[in-house]
Amino acid sequence: MVHAAEGLVVCSEASPEGFDVVQFTAAATADASAETLFDRLVHFAPGSAELVPGLAQRWDVSTDGLRYTFHLRPSVPFHRTEWFTPSRPLNADDVLWSFNRQLDPEHPWHSLSERGYPFAEAMGMAELIERIDKLDELTVRFTLRHPEAPFLANLAMGFASIYSAEYADRLLAAGTPQRLNSQPIGTGPFVFQRYAKDAQVRFAAHPDYWNGAPAIERLVFAITPDPNIRQQMLKAGGCQIAVYPRPVDIPALREDDRLKVMALDSLLVAYIGLNVRHPPLDDVRVRQAINLAFDKQAYLRAQFGEDGASPAVAPYPPMLWGHDPNLQGWPYDPQRARELLAEAGLAEGFKLSIWTRPGGGPTNPNPGIGAQMLQADLAALGIQADVRVFEWGELIKRAKNGEHDLVFMGWSGDNGDPDNFLTPNLSCAAARSGENQAGWCDHGFDKLLTRARRSTDQSDRAALYRQALAIFHQQAPWVPLAHPKQFIVMRREVEGFSLSPLGSNNYARVRLVR
Repeated sequence: MVHAAEGLVVCSEASPEGFDVVQFTAAATADASAETLFDRLVHFAPGSAELVPGLAQRWDVSTDGLRYTFHLRPSVPFHRTEWFTPSRPLNADDVLWSFNRQLDPEHPWHSLSERGYPFAEAMGMAELIERIDKLDELTVRFTLRHPEAPFLANLAMGFASIYSAEYADRLLAAGTPQRLNSQPIGTGPFVFQRYAKDAQVRFAAHPDYWNGAPAIERLVFAITPDPNIRQQMLKAGGCQIAVYPRPVDIPALREDDRLKVMALDSLLVAYIGLNVRHPPLDDVRVRQAINLAFDKQAYLRAQFGEDGASPAVAPYPPMLWGHDPNLQGWPYDPQRARELLAEAGLAEGFKLSIWTRPGGGPTNPNPGIGAQMLQADLAALGIQADVRVFEWGELIKRAKNGEHDLVFMGWSGDNGDPDNFLTPNLSCAAARSGENQAGWCDHGFDKLLTRARRSTDQSDRAALYRQALAIFHQQAPWVPLAHPKQFIVMRREVEGFSLSPLGSNNYARVRLVR
């Protein structure tokens, strides 16, 4: 067991996939990399989606929306570790390296990523950004091929983290580029120390952090997939924060005077991705039938209790602009589902697989129960479903390869813009990159997303998104499940933590009051 005397210990829900954050999309990975080790040009203010200066102390945008000029903070230090001592602070070369590596196929690092660059690829960043210029040591200009309304907010996302070009050059020269993923270097509030796979990640405070050294000297992620064990460790003092308690456990946790619970309506969606690349899921009637066959209200009660989530109709929650209040979810109607399967020539049923994870997270608190409920509802239609359970990192990797039929997934909005739910998860580019687990590519839907991104008029964008949501609903590439509330539970001595609507967890401002 990790002891609280060692600093702030967080009982986290899953192992990070790695620490080279641009290769990955899981929230557990972002918490262990983007939120601890790295910074971006633009940040989100704690506990909100408001944009504030990050590594860029200010920026200018041209009147035509095509040129963004960022003025970097002077004298921002990189981490010093036993494997790297920087010779200089952050400068424009680091910004160019961090983006060109992802965007330029000729860049010496571009082909070295094992997982590609899922966010940059799914969002079409290479097609959007015409060039990035170093104007001087502390000034960088991005030139876009067309206006892109969410561009600035996108630069606050984890994939836009800034790396040390000097460190990367040394690794490449030494023939050890893989160390970028296992021995990361950034400018963030914490310095990476070591990772014991599936056990814990250890960090030390960055004493020279440009935004003020953290109040805690050490940070430990104790990887604890089972929510019951997370609660036990929290109550025993083995950790001071436990992420993602099950909503059904919240009332009892609130009764414990040693603990405090934070709750927030967050930008989360839980869904089942239907892999349209696998027949008969390529038939829209089959996808609609699966939506009609699943008793989603019973699922919500079992997973989230009475008030832990609201039912999902669309890919993003109704708190975001562009939501269509007139869009009605698929009802629970097994008889209509049978009729659709008969129309598709599948009255006798068929076989498929349901993929899920072992431990619970915010969008899937009890994966086993959820998969069994879906399995039972499909069996009533003659669909024989085999439930397969994979460790979280393996599940994401294999689902990206399109090996699944149905997969329980979730998404946390990264920047407060509706596009962030649609383009990374449902665009044709995302289908090609594998981040679109449904593999669904509808060109009419895609054109609406493109038009919306290029418009600077929010009312125009909202109207386009409502059209896109109608296509999504009719084509049914997902079974939308829930918009969960976000919960986190901690011991009374924890202060300074801000629960983010974007689903990220940042501990730079946390302090322990003994």
